[in-house]
Amino acid sequence: MTPKQRTNGIVAVGAGLVCLAACASTAPAPIAYASGGYTAPSRSPLAMPDGLAMPPFDQFTTPRIAHDLPTSECVPFARSRSGIQIWGDAVTWWSQAEGRYARSRTPAAGSVLVLNGYLDDKRGHISVVKAVLSPRMIRVDHANWLSSGEVTVDVPVIDVSAANDWSEVRVWHVPGMHWGGRVYEAEGFIHPVALNLIG
Repeated sequence: MTPKQRTNGIVAVGAGLVCLAACASTAPAPIAYASGGYTAPSRSPLAMPDGLAMPPFDQFTTPRIAHDLPTSECVPFARSRSGIQIWGDAVTWWSQAEGRYARSRTPAAGSVLVLNGYLDDKRGHISVVKAVLSPRMIRVDHANWLSSGEVTVDVPVIDVSAANDWSEVRVWHVPGMHWGGRVYEAEGFIHPVALNLIG
């Protein structure tokens, strides 16, 4: 065995032990930021729920800006994609849906996630749930999240609320390919089921 082969073998064994130790850890996994890994304290509002530090996506579901789709505001985009017939600012959707559409704290494909206080308390944002990945992670499609009218698709959103009730979320930052640093208040999910049709 040459000295170079011996060195490579030692490095490989060391890397394997580090991986084994990391997999056995009970500490929160690192949060991926553009500048590198960072492990947030468990009490930090930026901490991720255990086991969900990195979103599951592959080459077919990579979060991206859909350059082939026309620009839009979040409301007409969500209305078109979900079929929920509500007009007006996103911040009014949750109250407008009361008594008209099913609302809940449980995501479902096709439902609309309503965020309150997108940039300030008088503004909101809505997005359409594309897939439910786990009890604490979904993927959404939405428009104008980056404030230039762009449509972004397959965007992971994670529930970071202490009660696991989708009252607080973080959204994947597509340009930087990392979790956004801000926690948003979520009203809940509006489902495309008209209440006057139930009965």
